[in-house]
Amino acid sequence: MATIERFEDLDVWQTARALTNRVYEHTRQGPFAKDFGLRDQIQRAAISVMSNIAEGFESRTQAVFIDLLGRARGSAAEVRSQLYIALDQAYIAQDQFDTTYDLAEKASRQIYRLMKYLDTRPNASRVREDPTAYRIDLRDED
Repeated sequence: MATIERFEDLDVWQTARALTNRVYEHTRQGPFAKDFGLRDQIQRAAISVMSNIAEGFESRTQAVFIDLLGRARGSAAEVRSQLYIALDQAYIAQDQFDTTYDLAEKASRQIYRLMKYLDTRPNASRVREDPTAYRIDLRDED
């Protein structure tokens, strides 16, 4: 795996972004838009997938990254579960369910593979940054 410099370059984050956009498309329409509880919950879960990937990528340690990926994977499962509710309540059609469910499942598989990859490389560098010179003036100013 090549060194990724930004979380936006991760395929898994891009999938999570597409999932979030799809969820927002569904929740803007018809009776789904009026079910404030389910609408807000599925939106938060979708947002959580992409947010935890981003936060983990820029975290201090590999262990924290893996932990946040686990949370992202849990949120992807939450989206899939809530899609069943939306389908059962006729908020979305079967084809909408299928495509969005597949996207959530794809994100989950990608997250899992990334977690496994990171497990095998505990000291792998994720971010390459240009060195920055810092200057600290310790003199007291009166």
